[in-house]
Amino acid sequence: MKLYNTLNRKLEVLHPINKDVVKVYSCGPTVYNYAHIGNLRAFIFSDCLRRALEASGHTVKQVMNITDVGHLVSDADDGEDKLETGATREGKTVWEVAEHYTEAFVSDMKQLNILPPNGYKIRPDGYARATDFIDTQIIMIEKLLSGDYAYITEQAIYFDVTKLANYGALSRQKLADKEVASRDEVVSDPDKKHPFDFAVWFFLAGHFQNHSMHWPSPWGEGFPGWHLECSAIIHATLGDPIDIHTGGVDHIGTHHTNEMAQTEAAFGHALSNVWLHNEFILVDSKKMSKSSGNFYVLKDIIERGFSPSSFRLLCLQAHYRSQLNFTWDSLAAASNRLKSLQALADLRYQTTPGYAGETFITLLKDLPSRMLHAAQDDLNIPQALAELSPLDIVLVDGLKEGDRLLFENFLDKCIGDLFGIDLLSSSDITEQQKDSIAKREAARKSKQWQQSDELRDSLLEQGIVLRDTPTGTIWSRE
Repeated sequence: MKLYNTLNRKLEVLHPINKDVVKVYSCGPTVYNYAHIGNLRAFIFSDCLRRALEASGHTVKQVMNITDVGHLVSDADDGEDKLETGATREGKTVWEVAEHYTEAFVSDMKQLNILPPNGYKIRPDGYARATDFIDTQIIMIEKLLSGDYAYITEQAIYFDVTKLANYGALSRQKLADKEVASRDEVVSDPDKKHPFDFAVWFFLAGHFQNHSMHWPSPWGEGFPGWHLECSAIIHATLGDPIDIHTGGVDHIGTHHTNEMAQTEAAFGHALSNVWLHNEFILVDSKKMSKSSGNFYVLKDIIERGFSPSSFRLLCLQAHYRSQLNFTWDSLAAASNRLKSLQALADLRYQTTPGYAGETFITLLKDLPSRMLHAAQDDLNIPQALAELSPLDIVLVDGLKEGDRLLFENFLDKCIGDLFGIDLLSSSDITEQQKDSIAKREAARKSKQWQQSDELRDSLLEQGIVLRDTPTGTIWSRE
C-alpha cells in the first residue's frame, strides 16, 4: 500500500513495524457539542484507511481518543475551555456535557457504519477517554521535567519547544518564522519562556482557578493540556512508535507537531512513521461556520430526508487529500448513486430463468482486484468507486444460483467491507409482494392488462418497480 506521508511530503510504500499488525491512531472529537460534517469526514477517512488495510490482508489495531478535558477554544493555552463553555451554554456539569456528546458521537459513528476502534478494550464502545489516562499523562510530564524539556511556572507546566532541534518538522515551519508571524501575540503567563511553548499541565490558578475538572499531581492540583493526551494514550495502548497517525490538516501546525515533540522528548523515539491528513469540507464553496448558517451535523442531513450512507458515499467520491464542497444537490446526487447501487444489489433476489451473461460474471471476477488496487494507491476510493461503472450498463435479467453466491460475495467484500456501504442487510421484499409480482406476471402472460396494470401500480406505491424482460419480470426498489 502506498500512502502520502505528510512528514516527508511524498508517497511511500507502507512497511509496518510489526508484520503481524498495523498500529493506527486517529484523533477523535472534543465532546462539547455535536460533531459537524467536517469532523465526520475525518472519521470516514480513517475508517476507509482501516478497511483498505484489512482488505489488503493486514491485521489492524486502531485507537481513537475522546477529548473530554483540556481542549481550549483557541487550540492553544489561552481562552475558554471547550467543555466549560458547553456546560455554561447548557446549564449542565462538564461531566454531563462530556457524557451526552460522547453518546451522540458514538451514535453518529454507528449510523455512518464506521468501525469502532479495536485497540482499547476497557470501554465497551472502544473509544479512549482522555480522563482515563490522567496517570499516564502525569508520568509523561515527570519524564519531560527530568529531561529538562519542560519547566514550571505558577500557572502551568510548559514544554520548552527550543529544546527539541527538529520541532516543527511536520509543518516545515521554523520557530523563527513563527515568531515573526505572531510577534504581537499576547501571552497571559508572564513566566512563559517562548510564545510557542505549550502547556502540558494547568494549575488551578489565574484564568483556571475555578476549573471544574482537576486531579492531584506531584506539582499541584490541576488538569492536563490538550496535546498531551494523544501521546499518552498512544504510549499506553499501542506502544510507540506506531505505523500511522491520522487527523485533519488543521492538526498539522500545532496539535500533531506538539504530539510529536512530547513523545520524542519523553521516550527518545518518533511517535509515528506515517502521518496522514484529510482536507476540509466546504459548504457551498465557503468555510463552514455557525455564523454563516451553513454549519451542519448528521441530524440535519437525516431531517432533510437523506440517509447517513448517502453522506458517507458523498465523502468517498472525493479523495481524502482534496477539499470536498458540500451542497444539498451534491448530496442528492450521492443519494441517487446509492439507490442505483441498491438496485444493482437487488438483482440477487431475482428468480427469473434469465442469465446475466459472461460479461457480467467476468466483471464480478475482475473488479475486486482493480478496486483494491485503487484503494491501495493512497486510498484512491473515488477511482475504486469508478470501477463499478461498467456494471451500470450491463443488462442483467437474473442470476444462476452459483453466480448469485459470487455476486453476494462481491457485494459483501467490495461494497460492504471496502466502502463501508452495506447493501446486503436491506430487507427482501415481503412474501405478499412476491405473490403480487407472480400474479402480475401471470396476468401479463394471459393478457389481462387491467389486472396487470393494477398490480404493477400497487407495487409501485410500495416502492417496488417492475421491469419486463424476455425471460420474465424483475423488480427493483424505486
